[in-house]
Amino acid sequence: QVQLVESGGGLVQAGGSLRLSCAASGSISSPNVMGWYRQAPGKQRELVASITDGGNTKYADSVKGRFTISRDNAKSTVALQMNSLKPEDTAVYYCGAGSYHVLRGYQIRYWGQGTQVTVSS
Repeated sequence: QVQLVESGGGLVQAGGSLRLSCAASGSISSPNVMGWYRQAPGKQRELVASITDGGNTKYADSVKGRFTISRDNAKSTVALQMNSLKPEDTAVYYCGAGSYHVLRGYQIRYWGQGTQVTVSS
């Protein structure tokens, strides 16, 4: 029912910037959350940043001050502005979305296909 499509990945030098976008097809019940996750080779997937439809945001400590997440509820899109990129930011970035459940909290049910971000030193 819900599909997520990411775009904006690519190769960039350390210190550069990149902007990722995610477009959602279909509707997600409110309250809900959309976010960005990343997975590097040999490492577990980790939360990068998330934002609820109410505007509450959460960031991984490693990206605070460098990355900014935003969303357009009317257009069902979420973006991640990544500045001052570091080689350790290299990973496949996935867009995720889900709704809130009183007993389980926010649950990510839908995932995009992922987009590669490579930061060279």
